[in-house]
Amino acid sequence: MFIRRRKFIGCQILSIVTVLALMLYLRFPKRVIPYRSNSPSIKKTSVRAAFVILARNSDLTGVRHSMRQIEDRFNRKFNYPYVFLNDNDFTDEFKQKTSHLTKAQVYYGKIEPEQWSYPDFINQTKAAEGRKKLEEMEILYGGSESYRHMCRYQSGFFFRHPLLDSFEYYWRVEPEVDFYCDIDYDVFQMMKDNKFKYGWVMSLSEYIETVPTLWDTTQQFMEKYPEYIERGNDSLLPWVIGDDGSYNLCHFWSNFEIASLDFLRSKKYLDYFEHLDQQGGFFYERWGDAPVHSLAVAMMLKSSEVHFFNDIGYKHIPLTHCPIEPWHQRKCSCDEEENFDWTDWSCTSRYAQVHSGFIWNETTYRQMTDPYRLSPV
Repeated sequence: MFIRRRKFIGCQILSIVTVLALMLYLRFPKRVIPYRSNSPSIKKTSVRAAFVILARNSDLTGVRHSMRQIEDRFNRKFNYPYVFLNDNDFTDEFKQKTSHLTKAQVYYGKIEPEQWSYPDFINQTKAAEGRKKLEEMEILYGGSESYRHMCRYQSGFFFRHPLLDSFEYYWRVEPEVDFYCDIDYDVFQMMKDNKFKYGWVMSLSEYIETVPTLWDTTQQFMEKYPEYIERGNDSLLPWVIGDDGSYNLCHFWSNFEIASLDFLRSKKYLDYFEHLDQQGGFFYERWGDAPVHSLAVAMMLKSSEVHFFNDIGYKHIPLTHCPIEPWHQRKCSCDEEENFDWTDWSCTSRYAQVHSGFIWNETTYRQMTDPYRLSPV
């Protein structure tokens, strides 16, 4: 009898402990699991995609702002993972306060030092002189070393990080950006099924002072590798080449891009990056990843492989893309008068001359997105 009573009491205690543990977990779940595993387990879908955010621990507030927008406007419906990359170790605070914002998997990676430093072939004295020159000219980030390392990394290395090995598509997200429109369809699946390899929302002109030799270097590449260049009727090269045959400085603003990782991993793109890297323009001048990506897209992709995400309202200070069409506006909170697309600094009007059908009408928009929409608009 005494043994049975002890067993009964033991079972009661175990039940009480289990209930208390469950109650604590339900009330404080994030304290039980501070952040998610760093070993990717891609969700079972026909497209493997992720948000990629290059950030430092000091960017935490801005990163949380961007994530909250992405989750509210899109990802709470689709649950795509996040990959954070940093040239230093992420703090536990950063991991906790970012992973708590999403139900999706979140991965944290450190950049290899050799990918965020000067290659052996760079003359650092010459690089310092180049920074000083642009700083004296008051060019944005003209004197910044870290900005140059970032541009080089975004141009040639982020897509090689092991955390991205399993993914096909990425959506680049920056700290402190705004997303103004509800996105109720799977943009990644739409991209993959329609063979889009690059997606953008804003285009503009680069500062000539930052890329004085980029076009000459690119022309040398085109002469060396003519087989890589798309020259048919749907080539985008006319978008970036002026009437005099020079680079007109047009580029996609790459702080927002949704694109194919397979394209960036391709031999033709890697050969282009290697060709540019050896010339030293990332450090001697201030070549940005935006013109590098854009020239590669214009050279190597057909216009039918490039998509304008007109329906994604977006702001990266100081510029805004706000769709003006009524069927988009009812899902957006932006002011269409702030739309940058057709201003003098924008290159979107020139893009329209090269790719006239790049803005979908309502019928085309519905035909292209309805198969990937969770519920009717």
